[in-house]
Amino acid sequence: MSDAANDAAGAGTLPVDDEVLAQIALSRDEYELAKERLGREPTPVELGMIGALWSEHCGYKHSRPLFRHFPTEGPQILTELGSENAGALDIGEGWVVVMKVESHNHPSAIEPYEGAATGVGGIVRDIFAMGARPIALLDSLRFGPLDDPENRRLFSGVVSGIGGYGNCLGIPNIGGETVFGRGYAGNPLVNAMCVGIAPAGTLVSATTAAADNLLMVVGADTGKDGLHGATFASVELDEASAERRPAVQVGNPFLEKLLMEACVELVQEHSDWIVGLQDLGAAGLTSAAIESAVRGGTGLRIDTDAIPRREAGLTPYDVMLSESQERMLALVKPGHEDDVRALFERWELTTALVGVSTADGLAHIVGDGEDVAAIDVGLLTEPPTYEGEAWQDGAEAALAQFDPATLPDVADADLALLQLLGSPNIADKTWVTRQYDQQVLTNTVVVPGSDAGVVRIKGTNRAIALCTDGDGRAVGLNPRVGGARSVAEAARNVACAGARPLAVTDCLNFGNPERPQIYYQLSQAVLGIADACRAFETPVVSGNVSLYNETPDGPVTPTPVIGMLGLLEDVTKVVPMGFQAEGDIVLLVGADLAQSADSLGGSEYLSVAHGTEAGPVAVDLQAEAALVDFLVEAAAASLLRSAHDVSGGGLAVAIAECAIANGMGVDAAPSELGSRIDAALFGEAGNRAVVSVELGKLVAVEALAASKRLPLVELGRSGGDHVRLGSHLDLPIDQMAATYREALSAIMD
Repeated sequence: MSDAANDAAGAGTLPVDDEVLAQIALSRDEYELAKERLGREPTPVELGMIGALWSEHCGYKHSRPLFRHFPTEGPQILTELGSENAGALDIGEGWVVVMKVESHNHPSAIEPYEGAATGVGGIVRDIFAMGARPIALLDSLRFGPLDDPENRRLFSGVVSGIGGYGNCLGIPNIGGETVFGRGYAGNPLVNAMCVGIAPAGTLVSATTAAADNLLMVVGADTGKDGLHGATFASVELDEASAERRPAVQVGNPFLEKLLMEACVELVQEHSDWIVGLQDLGAAGLTSAAIESAVRGGTGLRIDTDAIPRREAGLTPYDVMLSESQERMLALVKPGHEDDVRALFERWELTTALVGVSTADGLAHIVGDGEDVAAIDVGLLTEPPTYEGEAWQDGAEAALAQFDPATLPDVADADLALLQLLGSPNIADKTWVTRQYDQQVLTNTVVVPGSDAGVVRIKGTNRAIALCTDGDGRAVGLNPRVGGARSVAEAARNVACAGARPLAVTDCLNFGNPERPQIYYQLSQAVLGIADACRAFETPVVSGNVSLYNETPDGPVTPTPVIGMLGLLEDVTKVVPMGFQAEGDIVLLVGADLAQSADSLGGSEYLSVAHGTEAGPVAVDLQAEAALVDFLVEAAAASLLRSAHDVSGGGLAVAIAECAIANGMGVDAAPSELGSRIDAALFGEAGNRAVVSVELGKLVAVEALAASKRLPLVELGRSGGDHVRLGSHLDLPIDQMAATYREALSAIMD
């Protein structure tokens, strides 16, 4: 043991009982392993650092072994999965895109406004920590049923928090999804995605790079807010969780705006002053400093007394583990500390020189004039990993075997469609999106409400299409298929806008992985995501895992969320969702009209009309990839007037949404719908899209579909003020639009 380590060990140890270990989410076996690796008892500060970096939230103990299944490489990919704050890819014409999605589930369950707000702040910092300018936000939100006042409170608070923080930053929120279900009651899922751009060759890493570089903390002063936040996110919620409200961070978006502008300026204009930049997020200074040192192959020395505080009485332990928001760690070249300080002070930001990188590989922490930690940085970032026992829950397996054909066919399709359009899962989400700034920066081409949001890349003719998608209901019935379906829907959505899917960022939201049933869901869903990402050639470039999403009533519905990025090489070729002109040919591409009753498995129709969430789910990745190719190539050739994927609510809902968008109906006289009208109209079989085409381009569209071996069914002509589908559907657009647009606000306003 080194002299410094001996001094640190002499600084006192905690009585390490089960209560202490529970506070830092460390098991007794893990504590014994840490002692074995250290060769001694850890000091209190060392124990806190180990607990934070070995937590599920930071250490990915149960999920890291599964990441090997993901495809992670491609000709445009610039980063290695997990090696940086976010994933980066080259989109051509001198630009790179940086993207990531993360969760803030547990904090949002305790304090919805601040939990959601600081979730936005954290994901934005991940982007500008690499020197990229954030240009778009998306969110993926899930709550319990809105007939419960508590779920309404959580929903309202989360949406307000996202808007309250994101709007102040001047970053448009261009899309996402909002889903409601019994499996999210008490444990909402709040996933935030951010995308940024930077000139090629300008990105910066989070690294100390070498010994003798300087560590400078920039931004907000440090307090006790967020203390143990990483470990809080690594345990189940229970009746006592509200008592952990201090673990929820409190954000200041106006300070973050200044921090963002200063960091982008630093990287883009003065990169020769620094070797790296890192966000102080989960586990605060501990995570930022230690991970930077590991990437740089160095140790470090930090004097916690040099950290600016906003309250008295903070200990070195508090300072190292605080998750106070709006803070960054700049890794500065010697001799440039005054330059960096002057830049940040010009942005009215506090700076403090707190340490230096060292050559010995140890994290030396000093506080109150004494050594309080001296621990190998590699030990801190090498938690134990677990490949758990996995088996499917018998009740869930039985649900997947349910036969929808045993249910009666739909008796009144008009009524069923109106009920679906009024379901919170399908109804218009303007109540949510009107609280977000969608047009700031003036880059937004397609606003929320379509299949994907689209943002132009200024100075080029290019645009990127973005969406978030997840199919928790399908994952619960068949995790591998459900994981693949989530990727397939995301790929369809960006392709409907005309963009070629390029890359995925994912957020895996599951329950306690120590339970074999949950580990089965997690591991199988990862395999399904990997299957689909290979089919679409969309590598996974970044992501987040949120486990232990459980309440006393049980685990959350297993929900992997997919953030998909697609590229439009010509922004003028973007394809809208709604019907555009009278007399266009409306087509169903990808599958025949007639569908088996199995297509109702896990559908919104089955839930709304029959009160059940059961049945088989399926995916055909080869057909899905062919449909994506068709949509992208048709858009590039200017063959499509509109395109909209068939997903929640099935074909009837897709057609209704196309009609409602511009108040233009369709008169369809389709061929035989098959033996099940409900399956044809409301089934959720994949690889389908509704498109509209000018009459003069129909032959070219037919030829393209034939070349992809895709079925093409002519439904009818766009126009009029009704949606008619033979003798099965006949509804005025005004009636559908009123139901669709007023359903959510009627509950929440």
